[in-house]
Amino acid sequence: MGRFAGFPAGKSRLTRLPAAFFTDLLPEINHLGELKVTLYAFWFLDRMEGELRFIRYQDFASDTVLLAGLANPQAAGLEALNEALERAVQHGSILRVQPAGDQDEAYYFINSPRGKAAAAALENGEWSPQDTARTSQTLELERPNIYRLYEQNVGPLTPLIADALREAEATYPMEWITEAVRAAVEANVRRWRYIDAILRARLEREPDGTTRRETEKDRRRYVEGEFGDFIEH
Repeated sequence: MGRFAGFPAGKSRLTRLPAAFFTDLLPEINHLGELKVTLYAFWFLDRMEGELRFIRYQDFASDTVLLAGLANPQAAGLEALNEALERAVQHGSILRVQPAGDQDEAYYFINSPRGKAAAAALENGEWSPQDTARTSQTLELERPNIYRLYEQNVGPLTPLIADALREAEATYPMEWITEAVRAAVEANVRRWRYIDAILRARLEREPDGTTRRETEKDRRRYVEGEFGDFIEH
């Protein structure tokens, strides 16, 4: 299990939860999967717009990050998802409308006045999900790009590295950071100290923050020139 790197500094989008979630519902939930899908439903619906807010079964099932958090491998994740959703529905925190008894076509709503009204209207044929404009939501999209960039190209996050990445994101254009990571990969020097040195040097050359694409000559300078001390030959 990886260590949580901490919540990012600065402004961050929040997910609203009613006080009754903590006072009435949370003490009654004794199943981790149920808790996860309930929180996921609040998170997902809070990012939707309009009065008719719902989650399709396929929205749950297609989020690989959610499934991995429920169980692993993915087949077991789907089984855990089905159990967790059933528990949430039976508990009453989530409402389900399941046309023709088809699980894959089920729609879920938070058990709130607005959710109850939307679910009842769907059951009565007063609106159709196909006519409702929606945007896809996945947990992966919430992860800061700079963290993914580092993990995919350099190595696992630590609390100290996460702090350094947040500071770098606030200091340098993302294009610079991407190019510095690329230079580190090409030089086979997968260390933040090396990447940070590239960024600091570039800021000295371009203090106005003007972005530009690094040329092959620039990259060779990283490897053979002023940053050679960071490379183990």
